[in-house]
Amino acid sequence: MSQEFAMLINGRAVTGDATFDVINPATGEAFAKCPRANAALVDEAVAAAKAAFPAWSAKPIEERAALVGRLADAMEARAQEFAHLLTREQGKPLDQAMYEMMGSIFTLRAFVEMRPETRVLKDDGTNRVIEHRTPLGVVAAITPWNFPVILLMNKLGPALVAGNTMVAKPAPTTPLTTLLFGEICREVLPPGVVNIICDQNDLGPVLTAHPGVAKVAFTGSTATGKKVMQSAAGSVKRVTLELGGNDAAIVLDDIDPVVAAGKVFQGAMTNAGQICVAIKRAYVPESLYEPFCDEIARLAKEAVVDEGTRQGAQVGPVQNRMQFEKVKEILADARQKGRVIAGGEPLNRPGYFIPPTIVRDLPEDARLVREEQFGPVLPVLKYKDIDEVIARANDSEYGLAGTVWGRDVARATDVAMRIDSGTVWVNQHLAIDANIPFRGSKQSGMGAELGQEGLHEYTQAHIVNAVPLQG
Repeated sequence: MSQEFAMLINGRAVTGDATFDVINPATGEAFAKCPRANAALVDEAVAAAKAAFPAWSAKPIEERAALVGRLADAMEARAQEFAHLLTREQGKPLDQAMYEMMGSIFTLRAFVEMRPETRVLKDDGTNRVIEHRTPLGVVAAITPWNFPVILLMNKLGPALVAGNTMVAKPAPTTPLTTLLFGEICREVLPPGVVNIICDQNDLGPVLTAHPGVAKVAFTGSTATGKKVMQSAAGSVKRVTLELGGNDAAIVLDDIDPVVAAGKVFQGAMTNAGQICVAIKRAYVPESLYEPFCDEIARLAKEAVVDEGTRQGAQVGPVQNRMQFEKVKEILADARQKGRVIAGGEPLNRPGYFIPPTIVRDLPEDARLVREEQFGPVLPVLKYKDIDEVIARANDSEYGLAGTVWGRDVARATDVAMRIDSGTVWVNQHLAIDANIPFRGSKQSGMGAELGQEGLHEYTQAHIVNAVPLQG
């Protein structure tokens, strides 16, 4: 690729002193160079964001929102360019890349319409107490490689509308779409409001511990999230963490197993299973187990696995070699403890391709059941009664999301109410809406993204308590 990319600091394109390769996961080969920052450039980016904060936060919120809307418009005008670059660096099929772009644009526009809430807590004619919300300052946004565009917009939209400025750091395996977004920021926003730096996983602690950063918004693994918390603790930064999950799908006994298998397959294999809320464990009643397994194995065998720009591609590669090797290790353990009924081996071709793989008859202590696989490999587990399966679904350090599938919606909803996860969907999956808050429980995170609550995460609640002067 001949296109050159630059970081963004104080409204300027910055190339830094070094570069690193960006790998196309469909080939395993480099296709572009990414500029690399150092600690001095992190300081420069934070200083630029801090200097821009007074004027940006003082700007009327309608003007800030209008500029965020212009970012959305500019992204929409270049959506095809973004989608093709996203497929190249991330690996997802082109239609899924375009879906991410449209979701990103919708998210920005949703926050354009939101406003921090001011509440009158008391007004008795003598004592008036007001809670209003003020911006925090500089936000460090650290994003992962599975959805590099929309997960940045989930942070940038509310942060900017609320009056904060930002330093964004994308994952080193998928930095280019964020740098392309930086070109739009240079055209639309005042200098310093958004800054973008790239690294090779070496500058995260520098950014999260930086004294000029007021809040860290992080999406990624639980292990890294714990390090972010530790790093931010020194200055008691505000922290939002959207972390890992091991989401259970519970199939009830009143549903057609063929229908259920189709829904669960889609929820498990979209983006090659590399979604924090992907279905990662499927629990199926004994009475439906055999036909369910037969159907989901058929779907897995018939899925088209290919490079994302190829016509008809349904499942792309695992995004990077490190994750590819991790999925292979988990799969090797699963082959020893259960029965593989579809897939099971990486494809014999360049790139990081693992076909949709279904494993049945696994014990609960198998790695594929206990850990977050983050790849196109799904265990299908048998259960006898509702209380048992709810206990098994909840027996996890994670609690991000989950699904329940059944014809009786009221019954399915009752089951969903007992699942210890931040979100549980009934007869649907990935029903994420920018107007609905999304949060994890247990070790799947803290704080909220999206919705009014997500906007408030980027503000300080400020109480003003006034009475007449006495005497």
